[in-house]
Amino acid sequence: MDRRGFLLTLGCSVAASPLLTPVAFASAPWENRLVVIVLRGAMDGLDVVQPYGDRDYAGLRPTLAVPVVHDLDGFHALHPALAGLMPLWDAGELGFAHAVSTPYRDKRSHFDGQDMLEAGTMDLAPAGRRDGWLNRMLQTVPGMVGETAYAIGREQMLILTGAAPAARWSPDARLALSPQARRLVELVQEDDPLFHAASADALTIVDELAAEAAGGQMGEALRGDHLRLAQFAASRLRGQSRIASFSVGGWDTHNNQRANLERALVRLADTIQTLKAELGPVWGRTAVVCMTEFGRTARENGSRGTDHGTGGVMFYAGGAVRGGRVVADWPGLAERDLYDGRDLMPGRDVRAHAGWLMRGLFGLERGVIEGAVFPGLDLGADPGLLL
Repeated sequence: MDRRGFLLTLGCSVAASPLLTPVAFASAPWENRLVVIVLRGAMDGLDVVQPYGDRDYAGLRPTLAVPVVHDLDGFHALHPALAGLMPLWDAGELGFAHAVSTPYRDKRSHFDGQDMLEAGTMDLAPAGRRDGWLNRMLQTVPGMVGETAYAIGREQMLILTGAAPAARWSPDARLALSPQARRLVELVQEDDPLFHAASADALTIVDELAAEAAGGQMGEALRGDHLRLAQFAASRLRGQSRIASFSVGGWDTHNNQRANLERALVRLADTIQTLKAELGPVWGRTAVVCMTEFGRTARENGSRGTDHGTGGVMFYAGGAVRGGRVVADWPGLAERDLYDGRDLMPGRDVRAHAGWLMRGLFGLERGVIEGAVFPGLDLGADPGLLL
């Protein structure tokens, strides 16, 4: 059997939920790896990578602006909760693209914003069309065949949905498996060691989630899940899988942003560090990209938080990237420079950065990326995100 179309999806997907959402995998005839982490809930890029060198920044955020602890380049500083990632920055294995966004504008709906981010299109897809840019990328590779797929969770990720075939299975809301369903999964994969191991890992995570959920404490259900999913992702990427995508939530910080954002950033830092540790030598051939549906307002609100905005920040990490940089055509934060008088003005389409990563990692032609993967996109100049 041809293994090059292996896809796996794990988790449950709820817009802006603090729960981790699906993880999906695809194998392909490349040695390089790509991990796409969707940050659901609209991460505040101005707080995460703080442009303290902009003279208008502090005035827009009287309670959110914090003393510079981790200076990056004399203009930007990294949020203190991401201190654990500074060694990656220093090693050139972590970078940021600031003032970026998808083409989504003005309505600021989590669901629509996430759909456009994962669809990778210029506008919201018409009714009946549901496919994602990672799936379309797989379709451009000659001989790519979908062998088997599982979606374990209540919803699937749009980013890997499409013509590349995938079978999907969903547990109930309590993540409980009946004995019959469990046995069916085991029997389907019994004669194939690769897929049997993948199913066993997935069932283990489901068991752990179900056990924690049975305790009735949401905090307990969240504890450690991001680490287990990162470990599971790395275990597949060390083998034949080449692409992984999953979601981390908890970024909707309308109030008490300082505490809520810190928790989400610690989880994200742990996730990236776990990927590096678990991938081992494969880290050197890996690019990790973290994208969110839109940014947040430049001004903090009356609840010491921020509301839905436009421009934001993208992370890129891995042994294959050229980090140690904040890539941006900085628009400024003066009133006249803000989008609609309230948001960070996007200087570049975040899809262009993802497109250049795929071009460098997988050798895709520019026309394929602009025509098939991200229809209507102008890639623009190469930002040089890869070594």
